[in-house]
Formats: sequence, structure tokens, C-alpha cells
Amino acid sequence: MDLRIGHGFDFHRLVPDRELWLGGVLIPYGMGLSGHSDADVLIHAVCDALLGAMTEGDIGRHFPDTDERYRNIDSRLLLQKVSELMAEKGWRIMNLDTTLILEAPRIAPYIESMRKSMASVLDIDPGRVSVKATTTEGLGPEGRGEGISAHAVVLLDKR
Repeated sequence: MDLRIGHGFDFHRLVPDRELWLGGVLIPYGMGLSGHSDADVLIHAVCDALLGAMTEGDIGRHFPDTDERYRNIDSRLLLQKVSELMAEKGWRIMNLDTTLILEAPRIAPYIESMRKSMASVLDIDPGRVSVKATTTEGLGPEGRGEGISAHAVVLLDKR
């Protein structure tokens, strides 16, 4: 058994006139995340966790913000490419655990949809995907509503 752990982190600023995508799910909210792609902070953290566990660098190396092909791209497509690399290298996900850090909006009603969305792209059972959320009790940029951050931890096994 060849096991690898990967950790990913991402943070994006909240801005007006953008849609809010988290975990591949459109969340109704008056603001969205700023970024070159759709700025799905949760999927970006997952991509980094997967790439890190495979020792394949980070999301910026694979999908640089200087490349116009990735402008406003659906982050699920980035996750799909990382999933394809994972399969090519012979890795499979044992479990994926994620945490969103934000004050608003409340995302509890969307957690199951996020789990299913990411599991579908990764071609794994949603029971292997955990999505949690927490606040910072008003502290820091997340607490002031300036942005949203996400952490992801993944356990991979070599097929």
C-alpha cells in the first residue's frame, strides 16, 4: 500500500458583479470571488491537495493565471484535468476532507450538492468527500466579509 497525504489552501477576495461558485455549485449571493477563473476557492484547494499528494506542483503551475485559456473557466474543468492526471499516475482517492472559512453566506443548504458535484468530477462515491464550513467569529479578512478561504486534505492510494 502506497499512501500519500496532500494539503491544499486557497483564498479569494469577495467582489460585486461576480457569481459565487463553491465546490462546483452556484451559490445565490450578492457577491462572488475575484480570480482569473471562476475563482471556486474550494475546488482550487482540492486541486492543490491532489497535486501536492502526487508531488506534481500546484494549481498555478498547471493552470497559470497568465494563460487566457483559463480566464473565467469553470473550475470543475480544472479538477477534471487533475483527476485525469491522478488516474494516469495510478492514484485513487481514499478520502477528501475540506473546510470553507467564511462569515456569509450560509452554505449548509448547499453542502450535499458540493459533495456530489466534486465526487462526480472525481468519479468517486460522495461518501468519500467531506465539506464543512466554519466562521472566524468576525476576525480576519473572512470575518470581515472580505473573502473566503478553503482548506483541503486528501489521502491517496496507489492502485
